[in-house]
Amino acid sequence: MTTGIIGAGLTGLTLGNLIEDCELLEKSNECGGLCRSLSEDGFTFDYSGSHIIFSRDKEVLNFLLGQLGTNVVRCRRNTKILYEGNYVKYPFENGLSELPLYDKLNCLTTFITASFIHRKSQSRAENFKEWLYTMFGRGIAERYLIPYNEKIWKYNIAAMSTSWVDGRVPRPPIWDVLKSALGIPTEGYKHQLNFYYPKAGGINALIRSMERKCSGKILKGFEVRSLSRENNKWIVSNGEERRKYDTIIATQPLFSLFCALKHAHMHIPAHVYDAVRRLKYNSLITVMLGLDVEHLNDLSWLYIPDSDCLPHRVAFPSNYSKEVAPPGKSSVIAEITYNSGDAIDAMMDKELIMRTIRDLHRRGIIEKDSVCFARVKRTNPAYVICDLDYERNMYQIRTFLNRAGIYTVGRFAEFRYLNMDACVRNAMDLAAKFNSVN
Repeated sequence: MTTGIIGAGLTGLTLGNLIEDCELLEKSNECGGLCRSLSEDGFTFDYSGSHIIFSRDKEVLNFLLGQLGTNVVRCRRNTKILYEGNYVKYPFENGLSELPLYDKLNCLTTFITASFIHRKSQSRAENFKEWLYTMFGRGIAERYLIPYNEKIWKYNIAAMSTSWVDGRVPRPPIWDVLKSALGIPTEGYKHQLNFYYPKAGGINALIRSMERKCSGKILKGFEVRSLSRENNKWIVSNGEERRKYDTIIATQPLFSLFCALKHAHMHIPAHVYDAVRRLKYNSLITVMLGLDVEHLNDLSWLYIPDSDCLPHRVAFPSNYSKEVAPPGKSSVIAEITYNSGDAIDAMMDKELIMRTIRDLHRRGIIEKDSVCFARVKRTNPAYVICDLDYERNMYQIRTFLNRAGIYTVGRFAEFRYLNMDACVRNAMDLAAKFNSVN
């Protein structure tokens, strides 16, 4: 039974590694999807945002590390939050001792109060903003979590659901927060405290390895324009060539999938098509800077909740591996979310670079005169936004796809906020299901 896999990003390549009789159709001339890297003038940048490799799932972690072999380094996270001009340990609740006295006491007391109220009432938050207040208290929520999340999502967080927060925004133990306020070192988000990264080649080194193991299975430059069902076969066309498969797995965005179905005149009920159009997401700009500085700092990445600073996060990939920058230089990736048609989207690359350099210079993160390389990349879509209608819309979409016999896996095919390891896990589970049948 031949399986057609639409998309050769991380998810598609995982499937290609694990399913024997398959073919991958990739619209671009290179594989990788969101896991691609730019290599230029001795610098290597992950241009859909800084990627790292970590997972609680040992099978997934071993699979990813096995792809890299010896081309890997192990790093310990050193991440900060820029709060009122000072660096505070990440997560914020684990760095309370570094706050001014009043802020520290307010964060601690409101966290404890919220914890006891939640434990007693067991009430369920109606939206993401309310959830932040319920789980963390007013102090932590208003000083960091609310401004940062409003900035990264570019969406009203009171209109976002809580369906995506499990495992992504864990609630810290009261004891850890108390110790943090007293200056006793604690660590949060321990599953990413130690992470891995390719020694050379950026995250694209992972993709290249996976691609080699799919040799002969990948058809590049094949943009799926129509997808139809004929005589118990799936017919996939790019407008010039038709390919036939017994089964189809889609890893590309749902929007593209439904466009292909519509182009092939497959009947899509109006309520399903409306559900697809109602799905929300945002996009990402990365400003990649090379610096004529041998050692900029010791940070892994930095969160910036200030609304008057363009980037929400700044990563320092040359601190993961020295081989992603030329000798004597270092690198920075500034991440900026936007919505199509907004003021950020309208900014030209030159303006984005100048504004980013200015904002980082003013906050003492870089010296503007040290910049020796600058590039901009845009990723659209980048992040799934789970609004209050998300579950209802996805139920209608999943029901339709299940009845049609189309499998979907990956961040934008499932339309779920999945990290790399979750995409791999879901692909592994689906591949196991296919292999058990064949």
